[in-house]
Amino acid sequence: MMGIIGILIALGLLIYLSYRGMSVLLLAPAMAVVAVVLSGAPLLASYTQVFMPAMGGFVVQYFPLFLLGALFGKLMNDTGSARALAETIAERLGVTNTIPAIVLACAMLTYGGVSLFVVAFAVYPIAAAMFERAKLPSPLIPATIALGAFTFTMTALPGTPAIQNAIPMPYFGTTAFAAPGIGIIAGAIMLGGGLAWLLRRAASWSGAQGGSGGVPRSPKEIRELAQGEGFDLTSLSNNEQENLPTFGLAILPIVLVIGLNYLFSAYLLPALDTGYLADAKFGAITFGSVLGVWSIILALLLSIAAMAVLNRERLKSVKETFDDGANAATSPAFNTASLVGFGAVIASLPAFDLIRDAVLGLSPANPLISLAVAVNILAGITGSASGGMSIALETLGPTYLEMGREAGIAPDLLHRITAIATGGLDALPHNGAVITLLAVCKLTHREAYWDIFIVACAIPIVALITVVTLGSLVGSF
Repeated sequence: MMGIIGILIALGLLIYLSYRGMSVLLLAPAMAVVAVVLSGAPLLASYTQVFMPAMGGFVVQYFPLFLLGALFGKLMNDTGSARALAETIAERLGVTNTIPAIVLACAMLTYGGVSLFVVAFAVYPIAAAMFERAKLPSPLIPATIALGAFTFTMTALPGTPAIQNAIPMPYFGTTAFAAPGIGIIAGAIMLGGGLAWLLRRAASWSGAQGGSGGVPRSPKEIRELAQGEGFDLTSLSNNEQENLPTFGLAILPIVLVIGLNYLFSAYLLPALDTGYLADAKFGAITFGSVLGVWSIILALLLSIAAMAVLNRERLKSVKETFDDGANAATSPAFNTASLVGFGAVIASLPAFDLIRDAVLGLSPANPLISLAVAVNILAGITGSASGGMSIALETLGPTYLEMGREAGIAPDLLHRITAIATGGLDALPHNGAVITLLAVCKLTHREAYWDIFIVACAIPIVALITVVTLGSLVGSF
């Protein structure tokens, strides 16, 4: 009993202190120590032999994706491609479609591989100006960005290069395009439900203000806030404005990432002789366990090269852009890896066996249910979609794969349900992306979190329940 209490105390402190702004890089090992001490397990051995190998293993396996994703996002920002996409979409859809325009802009950027953190900074100034012109309430801006960046493009749509879609691949031997039909259905529910909620909220807010809109910030305040975050809605000179890439050139890297990812995973890499992977020096692994990761790495690498060459004159300093992009990769990679180490320590404690057995026993005949619950709960506990997923798969991945085989469930379906399950409780108030987004928008949880919760937590959970039910009935498609 004391072991379970220790785990609960450690988890509670992790959530509370991360919500208060403390670094997860420090919190994760500290809270692991709390859990170990209260459980009576060996302290130093748990740190050096459990925490650090798990943390290091995650970095070894996934750091290339964090690195290339950060470089891609930095180039999209520095070349003006992100801004060009957002402005073009906003202009084409018009002021009356402000919310769908911002959602679509965010979705295109994140589906192409741009970090959701980069998207928040790149899109917010445009969203602020559009919301002001449309007389929409600014507290809806964070939820609008979250719908486009934190939901269907992160977990549901097939082919997305998001880390949440990459982590299941080595465990299930799948690619980024696993179970596309299930993913599209879940994505449609998230997008449709989220838009319906935001548009309803905007209409009710306008009605409550007597049709005046009720924007709590003046245009001057919006410009000042944008400048405070390093943006200026009016500071682009004519030359700089004209130097933005065309819509076609701006969207080309995104098309390349998705298209090349599919070509490499479906045709080019499977055509190679990869028998050497059975050699012990390469880990004695199967080709399927690395196919998906290799495909995304190559797709991002070639897209980065193409974007740098085609936009060379728009980059003030190629070296500075690449250096900043590389540095930007370290924080999210190591924060997530630290959470994985924390999870590994928790999983090593005797009390965790009781928790694991309870989760696995939720639906013995249908592992999709317990898989969805386990991943969602762990994502909520850690405040991280990728961290919660990694903990679940590291501790229970082989078990779920075997349970799936016995139940006749395809690995592709396990992959997609796992990815979708990360996008529910992960967006609780202590989530790093939520905190960053609210900081960028200069809003508090009290002002804006409820709408974020609906579009990034509640509706994705509805989508998850739907596709788990559908997958249980008809399987993967």
